[in-house]
Amino acid sequence: MLYLFLAVFCSVSVSLLLKILRQHQIDIRQTILLGYPVACFLTLFLLKPDFNQLNNFLQNQPVNLIIMLALGILLPSVFVVLGKAIETSGVILTDACQRLSLILPIIASVVIFGETISGQKSLGITLAFLALFALLFKKSDNLAKNFHNKNNYLWLIGVWLGYGVIDILFKQVAKQGGSFPVTLSVSFGLAFVGLLIYLLAKKTMWKSQSLVWGLLLGILNMGNIYAYIKAHQALSESPSLVFTGMNVGVIVVASIAGFVFFGERLSKINTLGIGLAMLSVFMLFL
Repeated sequence: MLYLFLAVFCSVSVSLLLKILRQHQIDIRQTILLGYPVACFLTLFLLKPDFNQLNNFLQNQPVNLIIMLALGILLPSVFVVLGKAIETSGVILTDACQRLSLILPIIASVVIFGETISGQKSLGITLAFLALFALLFKKSDNLAKNFHNKNNYLWLIGVWLGYGVIDILFKQVAKQGGSFPVTLSVSFGLAFVGLLIYLLAKKTMWKSQSLVWGLLLGILNMGNIYAYIKAHQALSESPSLVFTGMNVGVIVVASIAGFVFFGERLSKINTLGIGLAMLSVFMLFL
């Protein structure tokens, strides 16, 4: 429970930081870039991965190399896709696709990880999806137009698919036990290199202000991923609980934070969503 709460706190903090930076016209791509070496350094300093065992680690479980490469590619790529989706379809639809990516790891919980979904757990997950729809509901005249634009929906699918696959990969990382710091540090390093190549290819104009914020982002990102993996390890028999608790928890806390700090209005449907989310989490954790 503690790890899941910490993961939710760090994830929401990342979202709030990115929102504030976007409002101040900070190049978020550069901030994210510097965040990866910071997260890598923290992994090396705090978790002390044993690279002497890397060859055996990869030879005994070749799938670990695939996980490292996949995370190294997806972690920076999903931010680029997210930015494109927000640019073409707006925040509302993009946020909805990101949160509803929960569908993929829930399916994976049964198909890949062999979890049995009990009646009470099914009820909790159903309430979670109802809560997500209610929390994401916002009135907008542009929703239909954005959704039906064929040039936009591919970015939305990319957001939905990217975040869903990353959730599944982190569950696989959690199954590595004490070896997961090696995977994290290598993945962060690959993500940094991949995003750096992308920004250089785009001939980015570098700004010190954008880079400095990467220090804070890297700390929060590391805290989020570390706590999320530890939550999966602590609740290894119930991955759907972690997937659902994380997604629902993030959007509830983010909705409340948006109301408190940014004056974002919560409709009656949104408030109902918060109530359903709390009921869902209660049902899942019983």
